[in-house]
Amino acid sequence: MANPSLLILAGDGIGPEVMAEVKKIIDWMRARRGVTFDVTEDLVGGCAYDKHGVPLHDDTMAKAQEVDAVLLGAVGGPKYDSLDFSVKPERGLLRLRKEMDLFSNLRPAQCFDALADFSSLKKEVVAGLDIVIVRELTSGVYFGEPRGIFVEGNERVGINTQRYTESEIARVARSAFELARKRGNKVCSMEKANVMESGILWRDVVQEIHDKEYPDVQLSHMYADAGAMQLTRWPKQFDVIVTDNLFGDLLSDLAAMLTGSLGMLPSASLGAPMANGRPKALYEPVHGSAPDIAGTGKANPIACILSFAMALRYSFDMGEDAARVEAAVEKVLADGLRTADLMGPEGGTPVSTTQMGDAIVAALDAGL
Repeated sequence: MANPSLLILAGDGIGPEVMAEVKKIIDWMRARRGVTFDVTEDLVGGCAYDKHGVPLHDDTMAKAQEVDAVLLGAVGGPKYDSLDFSVKPERGLLRLRKEMDLFSNLRPAQCFDALADFSSLKKEVVAGLDIVIVRELTSGVYFGEPRGIFVEGNERVGINTQRYTESEIARVARSAFELARKRGNKVCSMEKANVMESGILWRDVVQEIHDKEYPDVQLSHMYADAGAMQLTRWPKQFDVIVTDNLFGDLLSDLAAMLTGSLGMLPSASLGAPMANGRPKALYEPVHGSAPDIAGTGKANPIACILSFAMALRYSFDMGEDAARVEAAVEKVLADGLRTADLMGPEGGTPVSTTQMGDAIVAALDAGL
């Protein structure tokens, strides 16, 4: 049987630094678990533009289509702000999502007990939080046509179009319902059906898919703005939230901060099944490239490591090893180890990016 294949695109800013810690886990898997990954590395984002003049080379795109999973670090930085929109670093990531047809973006928001005090909300509100936002990723207002900046009369007009088909809504709804069956069996669908026709269609299709295929799953509907309010009032009322591209972008960042730090949160972008039955997939931390701390050793590698854990679970059917990685992360946090973003009034043991990675590997060893 062929080794599982993984394309690593470390990207820009702190991307290479946090990815270096993931490579330690990959090496540990080979040495201690007898699992060897066929790893290929390439460029995406600003570093790809520097070398090729585009944020994602065609050859890299072809590799992404062939491997079992793609693991991405982060893209972007201020040095690329003046580039034309068509070649900005973020366009490389959007191309990966679009051409791999990664329509279902899973963003967990889990609050580890050791970090409950880091949230801006009261400890009792967030302690034990474990929710997942399922965001539609390849359609909606970010991709709809017409779009652009046009001149009408004597002024400019910016246009973006919110557009969804029934099939696009149905497939991400199924993704959410399937995930809920493995968790708390509860889905809340969020849209703006009170003011948007696309929201009316979204609600109708989600309800139809539920009634025909997933009547065993508890389904509720909520306007997205009310959902944002409820996420900050009592987030533990939710299990799986499914929503469109724009609202998913906003709500997942809101949910991220409930846990105390963007440096803690992974994500998975899943597409249709490949020949082996597993979905096409791209995994990445929710945080950005953080160019202000690049090279300082302050970056938190946990989100990237947990993204690899998601790859183990969803792309490689290695749920037991994914749980090992997650348990190792929980242990080092319980032991008080803290990267700069996690240092709070109660203190802790400050560690660098590499020290945090080493500690997680040590915890993996201790857990065997």
